[in-house]
Amino acid sequence: MRKKICFVTAISGSAQSFLKDHIEALRKDYDVYYVCNYKDEKELAGLNLSGFHRIEIHREISIKNDLIAVFQLMRYLRKMRFDAVHSVTPKAGLITALASWLACIPHRTHIFTGQVWATAHGTRRWMLKTLDKVTATLDNHVMVDGMSQRQFIIDEGVVSEKKSLVLGDGSICGVNTSRFCPNSRVREEWRKKLNLGQDKLVYILLGRMNHDKGVGDLMEAYNRLAGECSNTFLLLVGNNENGYMESLPRYDNLNRENFLYYGATPEPQLLLQAADVFVLPTYREGFGSSVIEAQCLGLPVVCSDAYGVMDAMVDEVTGLRCHVGDVDGIYKAMKRYHDQCSLIKEHGDNGRKRVLEKFTGERLTKCWVEYYHKLFLHTDLTDPADY
Repeated sequence: MRKKICFVTAISGSAQSFLKDHIEALRKDYDVYYVCNYKDEKELAGLNLSGFHRIEIHREISIKNDLIAVFQLMRYLRKMRFDAVHSVTPKAGLITALASWLACIPHRTHIFTGQVWATAHGTRRWMLKTLDKVTATLDNHVMVDGMSQRQFIIDEGVVSEKKSLVLGDGSICGVNTSRFCPNSRVREEWRKKLNLGQDKLVYILLGRMNHDKGVGDLMEAYNRLAGECSNTFLLLVGNNENGYMESLPRYDNLNRENFLYYGATPEPQLLLQAADVFVLPTYREGFGSSVIEAQCLGLPVVCSDAYGVMDAMVDEVTGLRCHVGDVDGIYKAMKRYHDQCSLIKEHGDNGRKRVLEKFTGERLTKCWVEYYHKLFLHTDLTDPADY
């Protein structure tokens, strides 16, 4: 009898972004099902599934709606008699932990990919952290997508060292190296589309536009740099979360000649190639997938020393590190790349080499398959040498 695995996320985009290749590989040996709050079955196109089911799991906290989701999921899990359930994202993790525990699923796994409460304070921090503790307690297997994040939640008492593990060197799915592959033609094409002259040194941040990504700090640091260096350009790419970009002040030195907020894109690998340096002065991060994607394209990186992103780069080897919230440190790192152009190629080459050695999608998918092979053989899952 083939074992049955059920993945659970809040939205279908999580599976498309992080689980698609893992599901494809696992289907060779197991029946793989998927639960999420999809609106149209077309959202699941391309996922090689044995079956799927819709349950309304919302990101917002609502005791009534969340309890309904728990009991609906519990009934589905009992009916299908899954051997293993695996959740991704915080809300899906909590609801799945409760439902799968009530349904007596033998193998219950959640993967932590960052903590919303890491930058919160007071009651909100305590409440969100407690919910993560509940998830980690009810599940009998806990993955974390980075070494420094794992140590952080161990130190915070969310999970024990014995119960948690990191597959490979971290990341939930690694990098698709055929998609994120340097291409001079693409670079030339996109620099032309964006009206970027060859003399421009382009810095890029790709991610959600919000405070936690350090967007405001970057804008302030770049405003100073732009006033000193006329051949620089800052490109911001990502969703404008809750109108964050409109809340920022006006900057004296920023104009269309040296700055552009592009908006969101379904093809980050193309826009990244128009840039020279990737910048992410984040306040919190699960791992930093955008960092390794940028490095796979040969871009050096400027990152904060927030836990999580620490694993995605090596200071003075693949990029430059600054402290969280250190505007002066961000400025100095960007200025250093401006003044030492040879460092851009050196760190960029080192970064691509490191990603190809440690963070390819193929390697991470192999780790996920090996995890499930061991899980169903009832062997020790916490030995990192096995992944």
